[in-house]
Amino acid sequence: MNHFEYGPEGLACEGVSLAHIAAEVGTPVYVYSRATLERHFTVFRDALELAGVAAPLIAYAVKANSNVAVLKVLGDLGAGADTVSEGEVRRALSAGIPADRIVFSGVGKARREIQFALQVGVAEINVESEPELNLIAEVAAELGVRAKVAFRVNPDVAAGGHAKIATGKAENKFGVSFAEAARLYANASNNAALEPIGVACHIGSQITDLAPMRAAFSKMRGLVEQLLAEGLSVERLDLGGGLGVPYFNHPEPPSPADFATMVGEVTAGLPVRLAFEPGRVIAANAGVLVSEVIHVHERPEGRKFLVIDAAMNDLVRPAMYDAFHDIRPLVKRDGEAVYDVVGPVCETGDTFTRDRPMPPLAAGDLVAFMSAGAYGAAMASEYNTRPLVPEVLVDGDRFAVIRARPTYDAMLARDLVPDWV
Repeated sequence: MNHFEYGPEGLACEGVSLAHIAAEVGTPVYVYSRATLERHFTVFRDALELAGVAAPLIAYAVKANSNVAVLKVLGDLGAGADTVSEGEVRRALSAGIPADRIVFSGVGKARREIQFALQVGVAEINVESEPELNLIAEVAAELGVRAKVAFRVNPDVAAGGHAKIATGKAENKFGVSFAEAARLYANASNNAALEPIGVACHIGSQITDLAPMRAAFSKMRGLVEQLLAEGLSVERLDLGGGLGVPYFNHPEPPSPADFATMVGEVTAGLPVRLAFEPGRVIAANAGVLVSEVIHVHERPEGRKFLVIDAAMNDLVRPAMYDAFHDIRPLVKRDGEAVYDVVGPVCETGDTFTRDRPMPPLAAGDLVAFMSAGAYGAAMASEYNTRPLVPEVLVDGDRFAVIRARPTYDAMLARDLVPDWV
């Protein structure tokens, strides 16, 4: 469920018409629903608790939507943060999420990032390789602290909605292999600079079948039992994220309740605290991208290009992942036309969809890309020197700009020309 519905003034976010926001802020613009963010988090949390998962750490995946206002909404509900850079750790802290609810992941953590994570006291650093483990131990020893670490294990299970977001196969760059996990865990347990607290896995994103998750989680349970049998301390099992969401043209994915039931079955009786890293399932359907039609370019052979003011630099998912987004006019209308929906960036890849049946549209009409709250603004850029797309948060009948569109002067001022040029 989300809070984007048609009303007397057209498509609205909660109690505010998207057309009103477009008139005030301009287009393109991302719009998020606070009520939807809160609902999606609480549904996920409550499903786990009903399935018997006690006191789970739900560390929202910051990379999905990293706006500090969004993080604060979720943090105030008790969410932690799954982060993959020092910048994301800082965003989470800025949103008021305490360090002991922050997980620091990522395959290439720099020394300075590890130093920062240890200094602020994150809940765990997810180790993804033996060289990284050695670096963490070295930095921790220099700081005179014990680094809390969990080992991200690659379970060699295929999953994910696209090859570029599958992370759990042996050929993927993520995590240590099962063959070396127990050895590395034991080595860390004997290192005075390290405090291994658990193991983790994350097998992909936009997963719409629970079978690969069940297979991976079962392997992780076996690993935990092996470590415990060897007399090693294991406090936490981090099962990652990846649960898919409906992008309108996809089959209905498993619900959080289905997911939680499976987790409860696989982990029953395991004496560890569970952690999760949901991102897309929280944020995707809580946001839309609003854009204005610039014109319709109709070729003599009949192909129609719907040229809009949003571009691949604002929403890169279709270009990068061949991703589908439902595109809805803000004002309902009858009839149908078939369009290639494209943006103004000078790339053939700046195409959102081809041969899409839609209501007839004309210059000045407004459309909304649905399910754009995750991996939308977070992946946006200023390619072609297009101002970074702004973000808006709606709460009932009020809204606020939570990231402003930069001016051209501000953009140009970031470039420094040396006096010898």
